[in-house]
Amino acid sequence: MQAKTSFSKPSNWVLSWVSMFILVVTSSCITPKTPAPSLSEEQKKQNEQLYWLHNMIVDHKFSHEEAAQVLKVPAESIPALLKDLEESKISTPKMEGKIKILPYPGGRHPRIGFLDGAIDPHRDTKISIFTPWDPESYVVVDLPEALKYFKDGKKQLFYLAHTHIPTIWDQQGIKLEHIEWKRNKDGSLESHRKLPNGIEFGAKAKPGNMDVQLELWLKNGTQEELKEISSQVCVLLKGAKGFNAQTNDNKTIEGAKVTTTSESTNQFISTEWERARVWNNPPCPCMHSDPSFPDLKPGESYTVKGKLWFFQIP
Repeated sequence: MQAKTSFSKPSNWVLSWVSMFILVVTSSCITPKTPAPSLSEEQKKQNEQLYWLHNMIVDHKFSHEEAAQVLKVPAESIPALLKDLEESKISTPKMEGKIKILPYPGGRHPRIGFLDGAIDPHRDTKISIFTPWDPESYVVVDLPEALKYFKDGKKQLFYLAHTHIPTIWDQQGIKLEHIEWKRNKDGSLESHRKLPNGIEFGAKAKPGNMDVQLELWLKNGTQEELKEISSQVCVLLKGAKGFNAQTNDNKTIEGAKVTTTSESTNQFISTEWERARVWNNPPCPCMHSDPSFPDLKPGESYTVKGKLWFFQIP
């Protein structure tokens, strides 16, 4: 007769030991996720320098001397920086099928003439919009070039993107801080500035297939109503090959739309804004469709919209 085998229930200490063993074995099989190392301030500064180097040398075709002037480094150091750029693989966004837009790097004056009307132009508000038919050709949009409102019986200039006519801040000895465009992953650009009196304004540019959608907004952060608020949004044509003749003969105005025609007469650049007045300045050369704002009470804000687009006739 076969003996009957019996099993006793394991004691609590045995169960605890087995559970601990399983936990240790399981834990050893899990590889902890290592967090991505954060960049030091020095690395961020270096990456930003390399971004602007790519922006200038590769995209805007700056000379080594021009790039060195902007970066405030000796021109002979540019080749070594270009090698660092190649190794870093830093570049500007590639938006397939979209118009390329980039922050304008400054340094090179965006005008051909009337230079005494734009001394020391700031890059804070300037973007480059590249033409779809020539990757080396671009317009520079000053968004905005100037902002004014009516107070004490006259127009008050409360922002200007270069030195020419004193602003209300120049008159008070206040120097505005330098800002940069926010570069978004979708290729769009955004800006935001708050002035000493509480007024805030900003802009956005979003690229499309053959156009760029533009926005300019303003918020009244003062304690008084802002009246007759106007702006200047300048489209500078110096860098647009075939469009930069210093004349009005190649420009047409239809309502709030301004169009410049190329020398080949089958390519066109147009811009149009809401609530706009239009004009051109041949010496620069540039074209304007300048939006205005309604009167704004304290705390109120308003956004005006516009666009710049390209087209050609076969």
